[in-house]
Amino acid sequence: MKRILLFSVIVFSVSLVYFIYAYSAYPPVRENESILGEIGEGLGEIGLWGLVFIYTRTLLKIFLGKGNIAQRILPDYSPDIDISIADQLLRFLNKTHVYVGITTAAVILLHIGFMGVPMKILFFPAVLALVIWQALFGLFLTWRYSPRQLKKFSYLVHAQFLTGIMIGIFAYFGHLLIDD
Repeated sequence: MKRILLFSVIVFSVSLVYFIYAYSAYPPVRENESILGEIGEGLGEIGLWGLVFIYTRTLLKIFLGKGNIAQRILPDYSPDIDISIADQLLRFLNKTHVYVGITTAAVILLHIGFMGVPMKILFFPAVLALVIWQALFGLFLTWRYSPRQLKKFSYLVHAQFLTGIMIGIFAYFGHLLIDD
């Protein structure tokens, strides 16, 4: 937990410094006031809730002490007997993780496309790259034709909570730069 907290503080601090630079160096980003922009805003809201759903699973595993290596890297692993409500919730999150992940990645990519955000501000391409990164390695985990070594590597890469932390922080600061 200490390493995750330290990582979060470092990413937040570096992002804050870059935010101050981008805020002073670039003109305010105008919000897209078209029908596509409005659809994009709605998709952004759905994408946010999808990410909350996905990372609730990770947090629940950490807090329940279910963070051993098998449960942390195997998305569909769940114990045989679940007694508590938290365990039942975790089992539900494990079963739906793949479907919610695919939907969330698609919705976030549509949000980015519809909003037409400028890629010169580094928060936006970073979020785009991280979402694609997570989606691709998640795909390699579920696709039956993935080579064994690629699946092994994908387990390690996709299961990183750190990627979710970066997506959240970068998206937050990027949205602060958009003129409401």
